[in-house]
Amino acid sequence: MPMDARDIEALIKEALPDATVTIRDLAGDGDHYAAEVVSESFRGKNRVQQHQMIYAALKGNMGGTLHALALQTSAPD
Repeated sequence: MPMDARDIEALIKEALPDATVTIRDLAGDGDHYAAEVVSESFRGKNRVQQHQMIYAALKGNMGGTLHALALQTSAPD
């Protein structure tokens, strides 16, 4: 069963309460999403570390319920 964009956003915001999260369904199938996440928690971390934080927030859903997620992460300006 596909994962809803609101569920993805909720999991990310649970782990990173200050985050601004924008989710787009890339294929209209509920399996392929793009997420833009801006959080102060990313400051001083490299891109890999930032993405690992998002994967951890998704609590094992990545690669299972959530098939594909293109990530764009950054700290606020």
